[in-house]
Amino acid sequence: MIQRVNSLSVFGLGLIGGSFALVVKTQFPDIKIYGVDQNPDHAKKALELNLIDEIKSSNDIEVLESDLIILATPVNAIKEILPQLLSNISSNSVVLDTGSTKSSICKTVKNHPKRSQFVAAHPIAGTEYSGPEAAFLKLFSGKKNIICEFELCSDQSKKRAKWLFELVNMDNIYMDAESHDKHLAYVSHLSHISSFMLGLTVLNIENDEKNIFNLAGSGFESTVRLAKSSPDMWAPIFQQNKSYLSKALDEYILQLQQFQEQLKTENVEEMKALMQKANEIRKVLE
Repeated sequence: MIQRVNSLSVFGLGLIGGSFALVVKTQFPDIKIYGVDQNPDHAKKALELNLIDEIKSSNDIEVLESDLIILATPVNAIKEILPQLLSNISSNSVVLDTGSTKSSICKTVKNHPKRSQFVAAHPIAGTEYSGPEAAFLKLFSGKKNIICEFELCSDQSKKRAKWLFELVNMDNIYMDAESHDKHLAYVSHLSHISSFMLGLTVLNIENDEKNIFNLAGSGFESTVRLAKSSPDMWAPIFQQNKSYLSKALDEYILQLQQFQEQLKTENVEEMKALMQKANEIRKVLE
């Protein structure tokens, strides 16, 4: 493997940013890693955990001249930071984002003179945990990574992005930003809303939290696991992908209503038919 960077800056030192930093530091300890985070406690903890070498601000020269800059902040912050960062970085720097929405972010810098120094990516990896303590070495290993508008990137940007994703052992998929947001609305964003709302429904109905703890089985635990995810991260994602996500919700609500109607009329055969149809998801996931 060819080392393509000598310095790395990471904006957002939580699960995603922290895990990237950890892999790079573990495999290439000589690479200087700078950390930028608006939460001083996160920055301090990342330094204590040896995820980064130094805490910096976004306008420090070491950050602006880093070979590779990873934006692993919430997507609303990426939209705000990205144009300013591109305007100030050196001609040798490459900026890569990890946001779960792509269309809105890409449009923000569509006509930027340094657009070729930006790589729009989305590593399909995560847990319900957040913060520097959540970072771990194998987060990305064997997972998919989506890269959008790769044809707009310079050769240098492409090489550094591929170096990073090869380093963390991810498989790259290429698509346009609109397709990304449409597909992710169904396979990721909708499932998070479903989990959040299921958790809220149970909490509203079952006031005795002790009963929830005592009676919850593995099925409930796995279904509601995503409800422990960070609202600060997910609310902006939902907002930026509201068009495709609203369509996904319409379809989801329709399926729930159809099942509810069969339940009310005690149409067991039709309920079984709906569930058997849903079983076909195995063909997609296997």
